[in-house]
Amino acid sequence: KTFAMLARGETMGTFQLGGSGMTKWLRELRPNRVEDIMIMIALFRPGPMANIPEYIARKNKSKQVNYIHPKMATFLDKSYGILVYQEDIMFTAIELAGYTWETVDALRKAIGKKLPKEMAQQHEVFVQGCVKHSHMTEAEAEVIWELFVPFQGYGFNKAHAASYGIISYQTSYMKANYPVEYMTALLTAESGNTEKIVEAIDECKRVKIRVLPPNVNTSHTGFTIEEDPTSLDGRAIRFGLSAIKNVGNIAIEIILSARAAGPFTSLTDFCLRVDGQKVNRKVLESLIKSGCMDSFGNRSAMLGALDKIRGLGVSINKLKSQGQFSLFGGSDEIDTTDKLPTMPEFEKSQKLSLEKELLGFYLSDHPLHAH
Repeated sequence: KTFAMLARGETMGTFQLGGSGMTKWLRELRPNRVEDIMIMIALFRPGPMANIPEYIARKNKSKQVNYIHPKMATFLDKSYGILVYQEDIMFTAIELAGYTWETVDALRKAIGKKLPKEMAQQHEVFVQGCVKHSHMTEAEAEVIWELFVPFQGYGFNKAHAASYGIISYQTSYMKANYPVEYMTALLTAESGNTEKIVEAIDECKRVKIRVLPPNVNTSHTGFTIEEDPTSLDGRAIRFGLSAIKNVGNIAIEIILSARAAGPFTSLTDFCLRVDGQKVNRKVLESLIKSGCMDSFGNRSAMLGALDKIRGLGVSINKLKSQGQFSLFGGSDEIDTTDKLPTMPEFEKSQKLSLEKELLGFYLSDHPLHAH
């Protein structure tokens, strides 16, 4: 399932595999083992990248696997005869040119650090070593030496590629098998990066996972999963409060703490139950404009009544703190129904504009969809 997803090019959000270039190659490669991912990560660098088409052709049996020298078959079998890692160079030098593990490190350093003087010396040692130890001609040895050149400064060691490859596979596995959980985690991890959030939401739409707008009664700090019969496997991703501009962590903590006693029933109820200094007018405005309080009424009317409702909340809370409120009856007797003015709701284009202003992008729709 994981490899089938990668072969379809559904790589968005996976570790190291999400770029357009890598995605293109993975579609052609149709990977079916972790080694394929390791090798692609190692080859996808300036220089070794030229070997990718050849690797894909040999992997998919459209080209024959050839080893320049029979000895190379013992360590290049997993990569179909293509040099991929720093270790491949080292094994080639040991097996073909008679290097020892001690002397081969000088070759690795010369190539990895682009040391011209050292490279010239190693070039000579390697060619002569191939002639002496493997009975090759100088011309044959030169062909192999030329394969080392692209590794200058870009060669991955195998441990590095294996570590990346395993994590790439793990993230791909999670996305293929637990898409709702994975995309929720990805959105939370990227919550500070608007560009990545937009990309992830587009991916959710593509795989039919609904991303629900923020809601003061159901949203948490980060992105969360909630039941939704219209979404993939009956669950959707709910936008987190932390993604709304001007709504900081302290305000969110106060809102969630007050909500623990039960859902908010109106804007008035909300203003009575939260600290008006910490959850100030700017925060309230942002919550209303972003659609967080749409269940309480229309946005323009709530904004029109905001100062009056806030004033009522501040007055009642002040009386409570002074111990005077009990003279007028308990809090249960307060009418928390919103007294909103009769005002037309914002046009759809205005709502989208506010969404863009407070979330950084259009979430519920896009102004150009109609066209």
